[in-house]
Amino acid sequence: MKLDELDLKILKRLQENGKITNLQLSKDIGLSPAPTLERVKKLENNGFINSYHALVEESKLELGLAAYMQISLIRQRDNAINNFIEQINKIDEVMECYNVTGQADYLLKIIVKDITAFDTLVKEKLSPIEEIRNMHSMIVISKDKYSKVLPYKYKK
Repeated sequence: MKLDELDLKILKRLQENGKITNLQLSKDIGLSPAPTLERVKKLENNGFINSYHALVEESKLELGLAAYMQISLIRQRDNAINNFIEQINKIDEVMECYNVTGQADYLLKIIVKDITAFDTLVKEKLSPIEEIRNMHSMIVISKDKYSKVLPYKYKK
């Protein structure tokens, strides 16, 4: 599927506000509601839009600590990567897990209540994972920029 300018406008607006009504979206992009809905469905069916989510404020749920953790694995173990990923997928506090280049093998994004909860997570859930050789943590002090809109040229 080749995207045109209207498709790109739809993608940008839906990233900015996934709860926007089809009527408002159609007004924003300058198209009537029926073809707008048809285009959205086509974008969904072609995999450009995977899902819609509510962005929940962490502090309202008393989840006040975000951290990133670099993980290096012990690669001599059979199936080390698969075993590590299987264990990480069982830990709810790990919000994201990326296989990365550089000194570490993985980068985790972790959200917990506080430093005590982070300490418990490290000691009780991460440290027992036998495939981990080294962990390096970085605690987030402030979130100075946060965007869910992908950096793409939305105007042709």
